[in-house]
Amino acid sequence: MQQIVYTNSSGESVTLMPSRPLILQSIEGTGSVKNNIHTSKSPDQDGNTVIGKDLDSRELVINGSIGANTDTDIMNYRRQLVKAFNPKEKGVLTYSYDGGEKAINCEVEDAPVFPKRDGFYQTFSITLLCPNPFWQDLELLKAEIAAWIGDFSFPLEITEIGIEMGHREPSLIVNTLNSGDVECGMRVEFKALATLTNPSILNVNTQEFIKINKTMVAGEVLTITTHFGAKRVESVLNGVTTNAFNYIDLDSTFLQLDVGDNLFRYDADINLDNLEVSIYYTPQYLGV
Repeated sequence: MQQIVYTNSSGESVTLMPSRPLILQSIEGTGSVKNNIHTSKSPDQDGNTVIGKDLDSRELVINGSIGANTDTDIMNYRRQLVKAFNPKEKGVLTYSYDGGEKAINCEVEDAPVFPKRDGFYQTFSITLLCPNPFWQDLELLKAEIAAWIGDFSFPLEITEIGIEMGHREPSLIVNTLNSGDVECGMRVEFKALATLTNPSILNVNTQEFIKINKTMVAGEVLTITTHFGAKRVESVLNGVTTNAFNYIDLDSTFLQLDVGDNLFRYDADINLDNLEVSIYYTPQYLGV
């Protein structure tokens, strides 16, 4: 069964499904989008040389109808659709279908249009533009490279020799699996348990890295965001967030997660054992 939940940036939300009152009849544009192939041609060259490619934005067309028992109910549901699909607001569309559930960020291109009324059924259509054409998983995934692991659970029995409350994960390397169709950005968090200097993370396969040339103090968290169009480096200490972009090593690369396996190793110039590292990411898909 297909279902759509659309929520705008003000929190207004509507749900469309194959049953009354807001009936989803069809949604078009959920598959792959057009691939633009850029080429060049030299004199006397047969054919062309591919110099790059990019994907178009995605357009979603939603067709449905309102099924109600009174004229007042129909007008109320029309008002609900118009309020949620406000072209002045951004929104997130969550699409549930047989086999999965994905979400995508949207802009309202054509607000709800109500072309036909037949008794207590009112048809409508909505067009959404998705500047970023990729569908995403609903849950943010997390990979921990360096962290403390709890070693006890309740019910708890403490013996004379005591118990081990936890242990530090011994591996310096973690495999981060990108199950999507394309590479994606990530958010890397360096957390200082005590003073440490110059934390870094290295892609074992490509030898590319991100390094922050900064001494961190206990409780400080450095966050590096590598998403396209949203790259930043921030430090959070005692609840205060500051821009730390100026601390990034000039040879650093804003790492992306390739499709499939990605091996990352963490390091610090001084006091490596005081560093905890977490990676957050959301795989991206070409279509559903």
